Amino acid sequence: MSIFQTLTSPNRLVYVLGVSVGLLVFLTAVLVLRGFGGGNNAPETRAEITFWGVFDDPRVMRPALDRFQALHPNTKVTYKLFSYATYERDVIEALAAGRGPDVWMIHHTWLPKHKAKLAPMPDRAPDADGPLMTQRDFQEAFVDVAQTDLISDGKIYSLPLYVDSLALYWNRDLFNAVGIENPPRTWDEFNQAVEKLTTRDDRQNIIRAGAAIGSARNINRSTDILAALMLQSGVQMTDADRTEATFDRSVNNQAVGEVALQYYTDFTNPGKVSYTWNDSQHYSVDAFVEGNAAMMFNYAHQIEAIRARAPRLNIAIAPIPQHAQQLARQDIRTYANYWTPVVSAASLYIDQAWELVDFLASEEGATLYLSESRRPAALRSIIARQKTDPDLGVFADQALTAQSWFQADTAAIETIFAEMIDSVNFGRASVREALRNAEARVSVLMQELRRKP
Repeated sequence: MSIFQTLTSPNRLVYVLGVSVGLLVFLTAVLVLRGFGGGNNAPETRAEITFWGVFDDPRVMRPALDRFQALHPNTKVTYKLFSYATYERDVIEALAAGRGPDVWMIHHTWLPKHKAKLAPMPDRAPDADGPLMTQRDFQEAFVDVAQTDLISDGKIYSLPLYVDSLALYWNRDLFNAVGIENPPRTWDEFNQAVEKLTTRDDRQNIIRAGAAIGSARNINRSTDILAALMLQSGVQMTDADRTEATFDRSVNNQAVGEVALQYYTDFTNPGKVSYTWNDSQHYSVDAFVEGNAAMMFNYAHQIEAIRARAPRLNIAIAPIPQHAQQLARQDIRTYANYWTPVVSAASLYIDQAWELVDFLASEEGATLYLSESRRPAALRSIIARQKTDPDLGVFADQALTAQSWFQADTAAIETIFAEMIDSVNFGRASVREALRNAEARVSVLMQELRRKP
């Protein structure tokens, strides 16, 4: 029998027809299960996004995540909170084991260290002709520091939800008691306020500190305060190629790095009129809450914690002081600190994960997040609304002038800076020696980073 006769025989025709009908039924069932079959069938969840964070508990994230899932019913998001103490290690180990998150929060200085683990924003948005966001869109939407921190080699690696910055917390009652009407706007005014607010006994023991500043271990974010002073003084923290640290180098024939370190540590020097702090003082936040420090530097997240501990403490928040000449020129420099969501390169759902990041950083998503977290916005459009907030107004303003610097390993650099401060305060090295040693150690970290694949 020929091939044609075989295919056209009555029995064969019935067989072929039966197979065809069967295939049609099977394909229809598959399409229905995938949500393309119409009718009353609910669409299948096509992506399950795991989102790991630190500091923001699920209550804070829930409204924004619920809204995202309402807009994207085919994507399910599971958020998990981690302890800061082990967070970075937990993420790295999970990614190495193939069970890491699709989206995770990084500190804004972590991009150099973890860039290879991350997926930049796709060139094209899902089911769209253009990208989720161009670099120009990014620059117009967010504060300047985010561009410096989160764009690398022409690729966008994150969209920030907020940008916090160091500000000056001050005790109104203590200021009133010594006749100081307003918080200091310049560092010269800060020096004068410290001298007036500091009280000592006959043996020069500090009874009340004018400010928590000058040491390393008992001051919250001490290394950030020193870095802020350096940046305000014009210190170039690294070279243009980001191959080595340069904060010991002179700028315009001035040893600006030494000046900043000397200024900071002088507040713990009993031989200086600015002496107001030492290593025997209570931890800075505790001292401020107890009324034993009239001023301290900190971020917005401390507001609720302080008010919960001392609801009757008459506190206010002011911008971090500036050098008088810079203030006159409106050359304001504040110091940034924030966490921001990124997408894992190992994610099976990179497009959907980026849709989540894009929504969280949008005006709708960020508004939901910020109303729960009480953090200062990164979106310029929201900053305008926050400026009148009695708690967040200062931080919202400062986000526009916040600065950062390239850090190869944030935790290691914090240790190096703390040891630099201690080496001066305990007489183990001169200011110049301490600065040079720290610069050399940070440069080694930068060289090690460049050698990594």
